[in-house]
Order: sequence, then C-alpha cells, then structure tokens
Amino acid sequence: MIGRRGPSLMGTMARTAVVAGTATAVSGNVARRQAGKAQQAQMAAEMQQEQMKAEVRAEMAAEAAAAAPPPPPPAPAPAAAPAADDTMAKLQQLADMKAQGILTDEEFAAAKAKVLGS
Repeated sequence: MIGRRGPSLMGTMARTAVVAGTATAVSGNVARRQAGKAQQAQMAAEMQQEQMKAEVRAEMAAEAAAAAPPPPPPAPAPAAAPAADDTMAKLQQLADMKAQGILTDEEFAAAKAKVLGS
C-alpha cells in the first residue's frame, strides 16, 4: 500500500468550502458595516447642510431687518397751544407794565400789535 502524503480530495474540498464560506460571511459583514458608516456620514452631511441653510436664512432676515427704514418719528405736539400760552404770557406782561405805569397807552398798543402780529 502506498502511504498517503496529504489530505484526501474530499477533505481539501470541505476545507475550501469552509474557508470560502467564512470569507463570504466576513466580506458581507464588512460591506454592511461600511454601508452603515457611509449612510451615517451622508446623514450627518445633510444635517450640516440644512443647519448652514438655516443660518444663512437667519443672517439674511437679520440683514433685511437692519436695512429696513426706521419707523417715522411720532408726530410733534400741536404748536398752537404753546404759542398761544406764550402770546398770552407776553400780553399779560405788557398789561402789568402798563398798570405799573412803565408803558404809555401808545407804547402798550404798539407792543400789543407786535406780539399779535398785526
């Protein structure tokens, strides 16, 4: 009988099948893991892009608000009342000066006409 020098043909085929199956399983796991990482990276990039868009929109809104003209100032109070008060005070002062004898009737009439704008 001739001595055997190595594994049988069936043993070699079985071992090859096991190695091939293991390699296929490992490569499948690696591919799934890489696909998962790629998907996570893509989602992170999309989120970052959306965040940047939101920041740009906010900046544009702030610039638009800053560029808008300021609201008009409130309307001034009517000038007639203070002017009337001032006119009345001047006339009262002139009348007091006339009553004290500082002004004559003619001077009082001229000053009164000047205050009234006549």
